[in-house]
Amino acid sequence: MLRPSAALEALLFAHGEPVEKRELEKMLGVDSEALSAAVVQLRGDLEGRGLVVLENGEHIELRTAPEASELVMKLRERDLARDLGKAPLEVLAVVAYRGGATRSEVDWVRGVNSTASLRTLLMRGLVNAKEDPSDKRRMRYEITTDALAHLGVTRREDLPRYNELSLATAALEREMPKSESGA
Repeated sequence: MLRPSAALEALLFAHGEPVEKRELEKMLGVDSEALSAAVVQLRGDLEGRGLVVLENGEHIELRTAPEASELVMKLRERDLARDLGKAPLEVLAVVAYRGGATRSEVDWVRGVNSTASLRTLLMRGLVNAKEDPSDKRRMRYEITTDALAHLGVTRREDLPRYNELSLATAALEREMPKSESGA
């Protein structure tokens, strides 16, 4: 059985973004005092390492330590300096021509997992993620103005063969199983 601080670390690492304290309490099966103790213990465990625990009001998050910011920036710059590659460009096209898409919708259109490509596009600021209004448990990705600039257009409608391809993606959506389309 994991110690509460180790279980907290695993949850925060796996989630990768802020988690509400109440949600953590439920998942760990602890009260607010025990969660606070686990946070204090985890902070101590991480001292002098590359990660820190951040608390912002009712949210807790595991992040890289401020002391590692220069290294992390080098890594991100290296990732951003590379060409996008075929897979992220395919994902960008699906998101652009559909007018936004969830990861499962992109995966269905492409026939492969698109998580890494979406991460690349997010890091480069070419897509953004917003809560999907039809299902608050998932994210809907949309292209950004930086993506339009990267593609050399001023509006999504100016993309090559936009009308034809957006109609084709709408037809694909009608074929998509209901559980994946969010309907």
